[in-house]
Amino acid sequence: MKRRTVLGLGAAALATMAARAGTAASDGSLTADPAEIIPLWPATPPGGEAVHLTTRIVERSTELNVRRDRYADNVGKPILTVFRPARPDGSAIVLAPGGGYIRNVIDTEAFESARRFSAAGITVFVLYYRLPGDGWANRSDVPLQDIQRAVRLVRAYAGHYGLDPARVGVLGFSAGGHVVASLATRYADKVYAPVDTADDLEARPAFVGLLYPVITMSEKSHLGSREKLLGPDPSPDAVAKYSCERHVNAATPPSFIALAGDDKAVPPMANGVAFYEALFTAKVPVEMHAFAVGGHGFGIRWAAGKPGAAWPDLFLKWGVAHKWFRGEIA
Repeated sequence: MKRRTVLGLGAAALATMAARAGTAASDGSLTADPAEIIPLWPATPPGGEAVHLTTRIVERSTELNVRRDRYADNVGKPILTVFRPARPDGSAIVLAPGGGYIRNVIDTEAFESARRFSAAGITVFVLYYRLPGDGWANRSDVPLQDIQRAVRLVRAYAGHYGLDPARVGVLGFSAGGHVVASLATRYADKVYAPVDTADDLEARPAFVGLLYPVITMSEKSHLGSREKLLGPDPSPDAVAKYSCERHVNAATPPSFIALAGDDKAVPPMANGVAFYEALFTAKVPVEMHAFAVGGHGFGIRWAAGKPGAAWPDLFLKWGVAHKWFRGEIA
C-alpha cells in the first residue's frame, strides 16, 4: 500500500487568492468576494487524468452596479471558498449550489446564503464541485467524491477554523441538493482512493439542509440533471443507485427541507417530498416547509417579499433546536 501524503494544515494548504470583483449581499449592497480558497485535491482529482479544464466564471447580471449573478463551469480544480463569521460559534456548513449539473450558481444561491449564515456565526465553505458531463472517469460519482472530500477537509481544518467536527453539516440547492442528499445516504461509500490523512476522517455530515432539491433519478427527476449525471439512457440499476430516496435508513443524518409547491422544474412530490417521506418512515428527524409559491431556484434573492423568504431563519432555528448552531440569529 502506498504511503499517503500527510495533510499540511499551514498556509500552504490554505491557498488564498486576490478577491474577485464585487458581488451583492442579500440586501443588494456590493461587497468583496472572500479571498480565502481551499483546493479540494492536492493534485489531479479522481478520474481526471484525461481532463484539462480551466474554471470559467460567467456573469449573467444586467445590474452590475447593484448586484451580481455569476456561475462557474468547466470546473477542473474544485475548491472551497471560505466565509468566516465575525463571531464563530464552532459550527460549519459545506454549501453545494445548484445549476442542473452543468454549472455552479455562485451569487444567488451560494454566496448570498453563505453571507446570511456566516452572519449568524456559522463558518461556511462554498463548494465549487466538478460537473459530471466534463469527461471525468466514473462521471456519476464525481460530485459525491467532491463533497465527501470537502466534509473531510473541513474536519481536518477544524482546529485552524475553531470548529467542532461534530457540528459540520451540509446545505444543497437544486442539483446541489442531489449532491448533498447523495452524501447523506452514501457517505460511507468508497468512491475514491484516499490521498492524505484527511481521508481517514468521517464524511457523514451532522445535519443536512435541502432547498428545492433534485432527489430522484426516475422519469420524475429534473431530466437535465439526470442526463448530465447518468448519461442519456441510464440503466434501471443506475437510476436506482442514484435515486437518493431509495437509500434512506435510520443512520441518515437529520434533515431540513424547503421547497415551493409551484416548482415546475423539479417536481416536489417526487423529489423533496419523497425524501421527507423516506426520512419520516425511517424515523430520522426531519422538518419540511412547503411554501405555496416561489417556483424553483428562489434562494434568498428571489424569495424576497414571499413566504419562502422565511426559510433562512427557519433553518437557523431548526439548527439551534438541535444544538448544531449557538443561536446568534442575525
